[in-house]
Amino acid sequence: MANILDYLIWRGDLTLAERPFNEVDNLILSELCYLDFGGIVPEPFTDAVSLREAAERYFSLHPTTDMGVLVPNTIPALLREAAASRRFGEMRLCGYRSALDTKTEIQFAALCVCCGDGCVYLAFRGTDDTIVGWKEDFNMAFMPTVPAQQQAAQYLSRAAAAFPAQVLRVGGHSKGGNLAVYASVCCTEREQNQISAVYNNDGPGLHQRWLDSDGHRRAASKIHTIVPESSVVGMLLEHEERYTVVRSTQTGLFQHDGFSWQVRCDCFEQLPSLDENGRFISRTLHTFLYALSDEQREQFVSVLYDVLTCTDAATLTELKQGGLKTASAMLRTLRALDKPTRSVILQTLKLLFKTGVLTAEDALSSPDRTKTHHLLEALSNYLESRGTKSDDDHSDLT
Repeated sequence: MANILDYLIWRGDLTLAERPFNEVDNLILSELCYLDFGGIVPEPFTDAVSLREAAERYFSLHPTTDMGVLVPNTIPALLREAAASRRFGEMRLCGYRSALDTKTEIQFAALCVCCGDGCVYLAFRGTDDTIVGWKEDFNMAFMPTVPAQQQAAQYLSRAAAAFPAQVLRVGGHSKGGNLAVYASVCCTEREQNQISAVYNNDGPGLHQRWLDSDGHRRAASKIHTIVPESSVVGMLLEHEERYTVVRSTQTGLFQHDGFSWQVRCDCFEQLPSLDENGRFISRTLHTFLYALSDEQREQFVSVLYDVLTCTDAATLTELKQGGLKTASAMLRTLRALDKPTRSVILQTLKLLFKTGVLTAEDALSSPDRTKTHHLLEALSNYLESRGTKSDDDHSDLT
């Protein structure tokens, strides 16, 4: 078994002149964008530092780094290995931008990597440890465009103008992949002609509005969507383009971790299709989301965000560290919901459960399908009863 760290050990001594840029290189640069390069990588596109210099400054400022609950803590090790390699060490970094604002609900970061082969890689950061970053992800369920996507489109336009003679590669992991696709779809035709490839590494798709656009039709052939065999995040929203399925050593949602994707030589180990879990998740999520109106999605997301932020925690790590105190505050917030709001939440959860069971029934034998149907009815009736209980009855939340 080998991952992107092993790849650096095996292939890091080969320059891009000896072995051209590939999909594994793309993921490495996408993962490095999760690091806080503030004060290290210059904001102007006209100034740059080598990856080796950036690594030295990063570790002097951040001798120990905890990336958070869901962002891999192996990314600093990836930076160290990449900086020491012939392949990545002399790549030049510039144009670092970062924005985090709870009022506008934006979490965004990007940087440019001048690869030395006549191309510039625009890396967009995925969702980090911040709760507002996750809220912006949830907003994609009902908003055609979120602030980070607008920032990504503006960033691409500025980068294209700053490097008019360079070919652009655009990519990111998780939400960063979504931003890469959105920016490439919404930019001008001239800017699209400057782009050679767009990499969406297990990121959500786009709102249907953008799939029907002329920009997407022009860019579709350049979009490379890469997902693990049981992808969850990468199956959200709409993908018109075909995707590549890769083998992961993790299970379920943890396959989102790019360090679990298996590498063979200079490419990922590919599989013919999603596994059964991946197909189940894809069918369930799409059926569930199509059954909700944009208003229902927005209300569900807003209440969920209010519950997560009632303790003043700003990150998932802080929520985790809060323990029982955090859990108690979240329960109090749930108890304080008015009856109509609580009903919407319970009805939404009921629909999600029902969709999952009905999707699973397709793969069951007749006797098992009958048993599952009876279980579904019982649980559906229970959820229905919780949605109609009086405001004074909160026993289901204690």
